[in-house]
Amino acid sequence: MRFHFALTLQALWTGICQAAMQHYPAAWGHYDVCKSQIYSDEGLTWDYMACQPEAADMTQYLKVTLDPSNITCGDPPETYCALENPYMCNNECDATTEELAHPPELMFDIEGRNPTTFWQSTSWKKYPKALLVNITLSWNKTIELTDDIVLTFESGRPEQMVLEKSLDYGRTWQPYQFYATDCLDAFTMEPKTVQDLTQHTLLDIICTEDYSRGYVWKYDKTVRFEIKDRFALFAGPRLHNMASLYGQLDTTKNLRDFFTITDLRIRLLRPATGATMVDENNLSRYFYAVSDIKVQGRCKCNLHANSCVYDKEKLSCECEHNSTGPDCGRCKKSYQGRAWSAGSYLPIPKGTANICIANNIGPVIRPNVSSLGVANRKEVAPQVALSTAPSVHVANSKRARVCDNELLRCQNGGVCVNNVRCSCTSDYTGLLCENPRCKSELGGCGGPDSGQAPLTPPSPHRLLLLLLLGSALLREASCWPALL
Repeated sequence: MRFHFALTLQALWTGICQAAMQHYPAAWGHYDVCKSQIYSDEGLTWDYMACQPEAADMTQYLKVTLDPSNITCGDPPETYCALENPYMCNNECDATTEELAHPPELMFDIEGRNPTTFWQSTSWKKYPKALLVNITLSWNKTIELTDDIVLTFESGRPEQMVLEKSLDYGRTWQPYQFYATDCLDAFTMEPKTVQDLTQHTLLDIICTEDYSRGYVWKYDKTVRFEIKDRFALFAGPRLHNMASLYGQLDTTKNLRDFFTITDLRIRLLRPATGATMVDENNLSRYFYAVSDIKVQGRCKCNLHANSCVYDKEKLSCECEHNSTGPDCGRCKKSYQGRAWSAGSYLPIPKGTANICIANNIGPVIRPNVSSLGVANRKEVAPQVALSTAPSVHVANSKRARVCDNELLRCQNGGVCVNNVRCSCTSDYTGLLCENPRCKSELGGCGGPDSGQAPLTPPSPHRLLLLLLLGSALLREASCWPALL
């Protein structure tokens, strides 16, 4: 019977460990937790931290617009010739036939299909008038870029192109980078590469010739805007020193804005020709075709949210720290005890949450020692004692949440009452029933007047049970690293 009881406890412990491993990842990334509960002199408190959503494929959430709107091939149907062979004219585009249509949605579908899917423009049939196309990607949300923007062309890469960004939902635009086979001729700019940039010139707008030469080679289909190479100017070649990058992003607004967008616009100015002269007798060789666009990033939540939801075709941050708004850009009405402020990456690695304070609660000041070497800097503590201030989880409540039955916060047999206090057994006291009552009584715990039974050596049967339990727990000890 006792052996069966030990196995039951072993199974229960295994389940607890597995549940803990599912809830707490073994390796947490930077700034992915907004708050955690800790013990302090005031009791159980929230420790608030700067937080941000995980990076994701942002092409899942965009709206694409083409200008001119009738620039997609297939209406009327058209036959195209291969750029490298003007006599190979067997590629047909017909918008009324699914197998032959090339709508813009195919720039964002799953890659790896055979045959390749892609969007395609009409041919350059109005030459010498320029074949101009704008592809605009809109998120209706502020986005922070975290990886290279990559365009993959099914046709030859354009000989002239500009990548532009907007920070105000498409009202105004500014260039990100120029691309050309000849930068001086196309844009009167000296050709450069991202390797020519330094920490001081990182925000410079350059023209590159790296992605416009070659039109038939297997590895010459992509055009990049190098985000990670720019990150590496601060974080090192393999981005090992992210603390340096986060520090720069935190203290240099222009740098943070450089990697922030609401919209992207790809301006295609001249298609691949493969020669110095355009073959006017076979203009069906010249067109644009894009098979894939990759944009990796995260919702901008001002370091006040670690998740972003897509609902009713719109992205929105799930704000923490008593903030609200699509970008967590303001304080809730009842939490305007001080002016709203974005979170801070500093000090590394948890940052400063800069939470919105309740209208009737002043900030708590405590000294802070930064891991970046800024010692004794006083900051508003991202921490509010649960025993004295409203919890961010309990709306319109006058008392803080102290306990939670689901997390078993009341100890030693105490019962959580309405999530606000622990009802302790007669032998224990304290906020969480953590203190034996006999500590405050005459003689202390174990004394003749303590009311607590004196300690007695365990019986042989109890020793056997403890040994079995110890063996079972040792076998399950491998689950503990997930909690650290």
